[in-house]
Amino acid sequence: MSFRIAKSTPDLAPGRPGALGHLRVLDLSRVLAGPWASQVLADLGADVVKVERPGAGDDTRRWGPPWLRDARGEETGESAYFLSANRGKRSVTIDLARPEGQALVRRLAARADVLLENFRVDGLEQYGLGYAALAALNPRLVYCSITGFGQTGPYRHRAGYDFLLQAMGGLMSVTGAPDGAPGGGPMKVGVAVTDVLTGMYAATAVLAALAHRERSGLGQHVDLSLLDVQVAMLANQAQSYLTTGEAPGRLGNAHPSIVPYQAFAAADGHLVLAVGNDGQFARLCGVLGRPALATDPRFATNTARVEHRGELLALLEPALVARPAAAWITALEAAGVPCGPINDLRQVFDDPQVRHRGIRQEVDHPSAGRAALVASPIRLSRTPVEPPSAPPTLGQHTDEVLAELGLAEAEVRSLRDAAVI
Repeated sequence: MSFRIAKSTPDLAPGRPGALGHLRVLDLSRVLAGPWASQVLADLGADVVKVERPGAGDDTRRWGPPWLRDARGEETGESAYFLSANRGKRSVTIDLARPEGQALVRRLAARADVLLENFRVDGLEQYGLGYAALAALNPRLVYCSITGFGQTGPYRHRAGYDFLLQAMGGLMSVTGAPDGAPGGGPMKVGVAVTDVLTGMYAATAVLAALAHRERSGLGQHVDLSLLDVQVAMLANQAQSYLTTGEAPGRLGNAHPSIVPYQAFAAADGHLVLAVGNDGQFARLCGVLGRPALATDPRFATNTARVEHRGELLALLEPALVARPAAAWITALEAAGVPCGPINDLRQVFDDPQVRHRGIRQEVDHPSAGRAALVASPIRLSRTPVEPPSAPPTLGQHTDEVLAELGLAEAEVRSLRDAAVI
C-alpha cells in the first residue's frame, strides 16, 4: 500500500532555526507536564503558540513568590514557576468557552503539526476541540493528551497531580529514610519529577508520531498518563519487584543494589560516594588506609557488600568523618573513585563545569529587562539549540499570531472588545 504525503501548510513563523524549525505546535496545556513537553519542542526550534485564558493565563503565572524582579529590584508579577516551563513560546489569549474563541483555535489547529492539551478526559469535546473533530479538520495533526490516569480505565475521570501520583505510583514508598530511622517515613522528591518526566515522554511520543507521519501522511492521538509514567520511571525498583515479588522499601540515600553508594558524613558536612564496581572499591579502601577491606570475603564483591551492608558501613563511617569533605573529594578523585559534594543551588550555578556548559542563560524580558533562565541541556552538532526567547507575558503575541491567521486589525479589535481574546 502506498501513501500520499499531504503537502504541509505554510509556516506561521517561517525560517525558524533548529531541528524542529519547520513545525508548529499549538499548546493548550497548563501547569507543568504539558508545558514541559512544549518547552522541549520549542528548545528544538518548533514554533509553540501557547493559548491561555484572557485575564488569567496559565495557573502557574500566579504561583509565587518568588517573582521575577526588574533592574530596580521591583517585582514584575511574573512567577519563577511559570518562567521554568515556558521559554521560547508565544502567548495568545483566547476564551475557549466562547464560540468565536473555539473558531480561532480550530483555525490554529488546521495549520498546526502538533496539539498538546492536559484537560480532563473529554474536557475539550464540549468545545468541539476533541481529537476526532480536529483530526477531521487536519488529518496530519498529532494530538497529544496528558492526564493523570489516561484516556481509559476506572480512574480516567479523576484529576491527577504530581504529589498524588508520586504516592499512588510507588515513588514515595522507595524515597526517604526507613521507618524507625530519624526522619523516617515516606517522602516526595523535591522536584515534580512525575510531571517533568511525563513532559519528556510526551515530547518523545510526539516526535515518534511525527516520524510515522513522514511515512503515512497521517497524524494520531497520543495518550500520556502521569500514573503510567510514574510506574515506568521506577526502573530497577519496579523490575526488582517483578523479579522477586518483594516490594522494595526506603533506604534513604543508599542504593538497594550497590554498596557503598550513598551520602556519608565528613568532618564538616557530607559527601557522596558512588562506588560502582569492585576496582573502585579497592581504590576507595586504599585512600581510606584500609586496603585489607578490599580482599575481605565480606566485602570483596558488590554482592557480598550488599549482603554485609551494615558491617561495611560501620567501618567506613568513622573513617570518613575524620577529615573534611573537600579533602576526601580531592584524594578520592585523584584515585578515580566517583564522589562529589552535595551542592545547594547557589553552588550548582557557581560550579565551573555548569558555568562552562552554559546552563544559566540571560535573555531579554519585556517586563524585567533581563531574566536568567535554565538553558536546554540538549547539544546537537548540526542543528544546535538556539538561545531561547523569554517566557512570554500573558497575551504578548495575540495580535501577531492572529495576523498570521489572516485576521484584519478591525477583526482583532472586535474580538478584543467582545472579550473573546
